[in-house]
Amino acid sequence: QVQLVESGGGLVQPGGSLRLSCAASGFTFNNYVMSWYRQAPGKERELVARVNPGETTNYADSVKGRFTISRDNAKNIVYLQMNSLKPEDTAVYYCNAYQWRWGTDYNYWGQGTQVTVSS
Repeated sequence: QVQLVESGGGLVQPGGSLRLSCAASGFTFNNYVMSWYRQAPGKERELVARVNPGETTNYADSVKGRFTISRDNAKNIVYLQMNSLKPEDTAVYYCNAYQWRWGTDYNYWGQGTQVTVSS
């Protein structure tokens, strides 16, 4: 019933832009921390960007100034606007929803969407 469905990935040239979307359903979206993670071949999954219910944001140093995370609570969608893309941004990008309340840890993941930055 809980679903996180990413879209918007694809092939883009260095310096280009993409906007990823994550459509959430099956849980109370407004109460969750929403994040984008990525995993490149041969590397561990890493946090890219995070937006809290209060809309406080955090970014990995490698993407600061280039990526912007946002959420639309009315539509239950979280976005990742990616500008000035670099080849090292190539990875599978995953949407994550997290909540820790009343002693219970809730952690949901999407299936991932491939982003390839190459000329």
